[in-house]
Amino acid sequence: MRSRAAVPIAAAVGLLAFASGAIGQDKGTLAPAPLPPLAHPDDPSTPAKELFGRQSGPAPLAARTIGFYSRGCLAGGRALPVNGPAWEVMRLSRNRNWGHPALIAFLERFARKVPAVSHWPGILVGDLSQPRGGPMLTGHASHQIGLDADIWLTPMPARELTLAEREDMSAVNVVRADRLDVDPARWTPDHLAVIKAAAQDPGVQRIFVNAAIKKAICRDAAGDRSWLTKVRPYYGHDYHFHIRMACPAGEEACRDQDPAPPGEGCDASLAHWFSDAVLHPKPPKTPVIPKPPITMAQMPTECKNILTAR
Repeated sequence: MRSRAAVPIAAAVGLLAFASGAIGQDKGTLAPAPLPPLAHPDDPSTPAKELFGRQSGPAPLAARTIGFYSRGCLAGGRALPVNGPAWEVMRLSRNRNWGHPALIAFLERFARKVPAVSHWPGILVGDLSQPRGGPMLTGHASHQIGLDADIWLTPMPARELTLAEREDMSAVNVVRADRLDVDPARWTPDHLAVIKAAAQDPGVQRIFVNAAIKKAICRDAAGDRSWLTKVRPYYGHDYHFHIRMACPAGEEACRDQDPAPPGEGCDASLAHWFSDAVLHPKPPKTPVIPKPPITMAQMPTECKNILTAR
């Protein structure tokens, strides 16, 4: 059981996650400057994110995921094309449109399904993973093994966005200002239909949304509601929803997340997210000290080979 002291600390950390979740709305650039080479890349104290963040292309190996969503890497990554019949990739300057082929195949079939279940022409795709996965220089703690994807809560327009628009425009925040529910002026039945279509795919393990979005889904979903168990509340998902795929069959180096708890998730576990301790946490009595960035020694052993493969 979580201790009473842990609640405000967890909430404070969660608010930090909410703040960093806005990274998806940070503007990109049309002329990204190359990162300077590391003076001592072989130094054991070098953060792994500095090494993986400098890889511009995939490891030329058979496709497979190594490790866990928040501590691992990706071999044989494939890029999602920046334009598709029902998708457009955003923030191209980040070079984060890479994933395991299973994720790319899912996104392509899911995007094509969206116009059939909603009035959206397609989806706007945010961050997937880096070319070789691993920790990122900015933003996510997860997205490391090529099985996570952020989908904007904004429909793809019925035209091709310019490069400048892909770097500058923001997704729509569908959460009400008091954070107790969705904004009725922005949340639509199409949002529900699109999230449902993703959750019903058998390869999807989890979908993370803001708690207010989960609340709206619990209230409005009709018919078969078995897919609701995959949709889970988490900090920082006001502008996008996060899709997490299950480990591909036969990939023993990939470590799956525990199965979602049974039930729809529309019970007291959801009500907790609207408690004062979560919405208005008291400052912790002692400062929350960020954990130091992980090094290659803390990554799965195989990730060193992924990093150096040529």
